Amino acid sequence: MKRRSLLGAALLPAFAHAQAQPRIVSVGGAVTETVFALGAQGQLVGVDTTSLFPVDATRLPQVGYARTLSAEGVLALKPQLLLASGEAGPPLVLTQLKGAGLRVEVMDDQHRFDGVLARTQRIGELCGREREAAQLGDRLQQAWATRPKPPAGSAPRVLFVLAHAAGQLRVAGEGTGAHAMLTLAGARNAFAGVQGYKPLTAESALQAAPDIILCTDQGLAAQGGADGLLKAPGLALTPAGRARRVVGMEALLLLGFGPRLPQAVAELTRQLHGHAA
Repeated sequence: MKRRSLLGAALLPAFAHAQAQPRIVSVGGAVTETVFALGAQGQLVGVDTTSLFPVDATRLPQVGYARTLSAEGVLALKPQLLLASGEAGPPLVLTQLKGAGLRVEVMDDQHRFDGVLARTQRIGELCGREREAAQLGDRLQQAWATRPKPPAGSAPRVLFVLAHAAGQLRVAGEGTGAHAMLTLAGARNAFAGVQGYKPLTAESALQAAPDIILCTDQGLAAQGGADGLLKAPGLALTPAGRARRVVGMEALLLLGFGPRLPQAVAELTRQLHGHAA
C-alpha cells in the first residue's frame, strides 16, 4: 500500500506537467507566432489559415479561416485549449466548443505595444511557459526601447489601402491596426477622421492627397503590383500616385501586432520616411 502511494506521488509531477502544457489549437496569426516565440510549438495540434509565420506553422493541420471556424473541425484534432484572437468566430461556434468541454481563451486585440506584452504573458501562462514569456517580454522591451525614431519634422501623409481582393479596395481610418502602425511610425493617416475601413472611391483618394500609399505585399500581388494598384479609382492622380510612391510590407508583420512589432515599426519607419525624404 505504501509502495503504491509512493508511485502515485511520483506520477503527480508528470501529470501536473502534462496539464500545464495542453494540446492547443491556435487561431490568429499573432497568437500562433507568439506560441512559437515561446517555444511551445510542440503543443500545437492545429492552426487557422492566417497563421503564416513562421513557415513551420503552415505545415500544421488547419482548421480554416479565423472568422469561419467549425466546431467539428476544431474538435477533430482533440485539443485541450483553443487560443484565439479577437476576430475568431463565429460566436456560435465558440459557444459550441465551450459546451463540448473545450477551454476557449480569446486574446484581446490591442493595437498597442503594451497589449503585445500582456498577450505574451497570458499565452505564456496558458501554455505553461511563464518563464519563457518573461524572457520574451524583456527582449521585446529592449527592442522597443532601441527602435529607430522618426526624423524630426517628418510626418508624411500615408494612405493605407487594403487590397487583397480585386475590385474590393478599402482604405483604413482610425480604430484600425493600420492607423495604429502609421502613428507608431511617425506618419499621418491620410484618412484620419473616419472610423474603420471604408471603400476606396476616386473622390476620397483625391481628398486624402497622400504623399505615400501603403499596402501589404499580398495586396500588391493581388493587384498586379504597383502599376495595377495605381489603376484603382483616383490613386494615380494623388501626389503619391504621380510620384509612384507605393510601399509594401508583409501583411502579418505590418498588421499582426505580434512579437515582431518592434521590427515592424522599425521597418515601416525607415520605409515611410525614406520615401518622404
